[in-house]
Amino acid sequence: MIEKKITIISSTRAEYGILKPLILKLKHTSSFQTQLILTGSHLVEKLGNTYQEAEEDGIEIYRKVPINTEGNTDYDISLIMANALMEFGKYFQEEKPDLLIVLGDRTEILAICAAAMNAHVPIAHLHGGELTQGAIDDNVRHAITKMSYLHFASAEEYRRRIIQMGEEPERVFYVGALGVENILKEELLDRKTLGENVNFPAEKDYAVVTFHPVTMEPGTAERQVRELFLAMQRKTELFYLITKANADAGGALINEFMERETVKYSNMKLVSSLGMKRYLSTVKYARFVLGNSSSGIIEAPSLGIPTVNIGDRQKGRIMADSVISCEPECQSILTAMELAMHMEPGEYQSPYGTGNTSDQIVRIIKEFLEKDKMNLKKQFFDIPY
Repeated sequence: MIEKKITIISSTRAEYGILKPLILKLKHTSSFQTQLILTGSHLVEKLGNTYQEAEEDGIEIYRKVPINTEGNTDYDISLIMANALMEFGKYFQEEKPDLLIVLGDRTEILAICAAAMNAHVPIAHLHGGELTQGAIDDNVRHAITKMSYLHFASAEEYRRRIIQMGEEPERVFYVGALGVENILKEELLDRKTLGENVNFPAEKDYAVVTFHPVTMEPGTAERQVRELFLAMQRKTELFYLITKANADAGGALINEFMERETVKYSNMKLVSSLGMKRYLSTVKYARFVLGNSSSGIIEAPSLGIPTVNIGDRQKGRIMADSVISCEPECQSILTAMELAMHMEPGEYQSPYGTGNTSDQIVRIIKEFLEKDKMNLKKQFFDIPY
């Protein structure tokens, strides 16, 4: 049997951590030749050179493809997309993979998918059908869905929404979230080792903080992160372990503000990236997760940890009972933090699967590739009224 060539592309730290169990399973599937390509913020020094996480995991990186610019203004984002379209256009022309696997809703991933579409490379998309009404990710995610052939949804509601967008049901699968699988199967660090590894007082009460720009609310990034810090400054009994924002427009402003502010306070520590294992370990022992990252919606509930979800960035996602949403204003954030402090860590119902996501995805991909079931002449599926 001729090996089928599969390309997996990751452009951010969070994406790689989520994809890791799938990458490992595909690389151990003898009928596949699996190539991992790292691009985007993985290759940016000030964002942590997070390609090193794959090297530390012993996962071969087939190619590193630089596409980022120095800035992250709206124009810079367009330049990054143009670079991605050009560089990956060359890659698909040279390599001609049998399948491209992507996750989520990044603008550079949209450009990469456009290059794959032009090269007639089938796309398998994870986390389609979701809503994040406060971020441009919503538009990007749905556009990627329409370019994709196989769809791996993290919840049943999202599977139905992908079908509502005209994708044929036999190509759309509810498989859960890889993030939940990571939580249930990854051996996390104990609290003492974690504190020594990350160099923060893990034995104290602390919160894990991640705050990204709300890209559908341009010009609000610095004001919103200022309100967040005002709330943290008033709740001094906690230590705050803070990870930097991503490379979205406005992310640099947030990171610059955080760099200026965190050095003023002994109960704050700012890190560029923790990596998947250390990040999940910090969440496991936290009093709560604070900010507007999708990890507070998808991963934290499966660890039994409350989430304070700020603003509209994640608005529209299915949320567990452990998620407390609030406005991006100091008093609203403080009120939500108080509620989270009084919630006991425990078992919360997660809508994002039971931890066997990667097995399901590999099984489905094998069926489609080995039986030559791919036909890029997609039919639009009309929902019967």
